[in-house]
Amino acid sequence: MQQKKLAFIGAGNMSRSIISGLIKSGYAKENILAANPSTPKLDGLKAEFGIHTTQSNDEACQFADAIVLAVKPQIMGDMCGELQKNNDLSGKLFLSIAAGLPVARLQEMLGGEYPVVRIMPNTPSLLGKGMSGMYADSTVSEADRQYVDDVMNSVGETVWVNEEAGINGVIAAAGSSPAYFFLFLQNMQEEAMNMGFDKEQSRLMVQQAMLGAAEMVCNNPDLELSELRAQVTSKGGTTAEAVNTFINEGLKDIVSKSMRAAVARADEMAKQL
Repeated sequence: MQQKKLAFIGAGNMSRSIISGLIKSGYAKENILAANPSTPKLDGLKAEFGIHTTQSNDEACQFADAIVLAVKPQIMGDMCGELQKNNDLSGKLFLSIAAGLPVARLQEMLGGEYPVVRIMPNTPSLLGKGMSGMYADSTVSEADRQYVDDVMNSVGETVWVNEEAGINGVIAAAGSSPAYFFLFLQNMQEEAMNMGFDKEQSRLMVQQAMLGAAEMVCNNPDLELSELRAQVTSKGGTTAEAVNTFINEGLKDIVSKSMRAAVARADEMAKQL
């Protein structure tokens, strides 16, 4: 992995997870800096990982070859405006993990056509099991694309989209989807409790079944998901009865409508920002 000097503006959970993954992957701690207005999160990062910290975004910018923009979308414009006012941004690579802000809008905020990679990570990145979708336009070199890929591979898997609109599809399929699974597990847990199991037993059963199913998917990449389902669905058995109920009750349509609703909301948010 290239050892660029990397600054994080914003020290929230996602920044922390990426920093953790980078350190575990062998990234030099002296090449990482985190900036944040308040000190508690910075103190924690410095104590745990030994990285540089600052309360000054300008100091972070001057330190870095690459900058992770990790502040809320609503304050991104003001923050970028201060950066361009106080610093020379030429030669900097920007990585944005802010939801809803297109590359062109970020470049406008930064005051120039600087190379920006837009990244959509998901919350399992906090455990090193993330899935990040990424988009870059022609201002980003192949070497910089590889660098960003290496950075995000430190917290999980990555997929690049050729058109920026594809990021909204990533949101629907990966960014938001952990919540879909949590909802499904919640409903299963509640029904198991209705069947007489206590809360702890119910959670253990459904979470272990989900974990085992995910491992079976990961360990059998050459098998279609439909085939994996068929292998555990004996004709006329209990699993078949449950699966057929899901199908007959319209699960496929519900999933489709829900994912398309996520895409539509992402489109709306981009226009609002």
